[in-house]
Amino acid sequence: MYYTYIIYSDSNNQYYVGYTHNLKLRIERHNLDWSQSTKSGIQWRLVYHEEYPAKSEAMSREREIKKWKSRKLIEKLIVES
Repeated sequence: MYYTYIIYSDSNNQYYVGYTHNLKLRIERHNLDWSQSTKSGIQWRLVYHEEYPAKSEAMSREREIKKWKSRKLIEKLIVES
């Protein structure tokens, strides 16, 4: 199983969108400073995720959400889930 996920940082009021095959481990790594792009926002918390059987589907959904470039659309997605 693969996941597209959205995490949120209260410290910098920012969302981050990604994909992974191990959701728990990936969130832990974001919070352990393993990723340059999320380094400034530690402590991250999972606010949304979707499951996909194939890696390509999760990657495609991640790209789709990132292309929105809209905080309002991301927050709408989270609220409506």
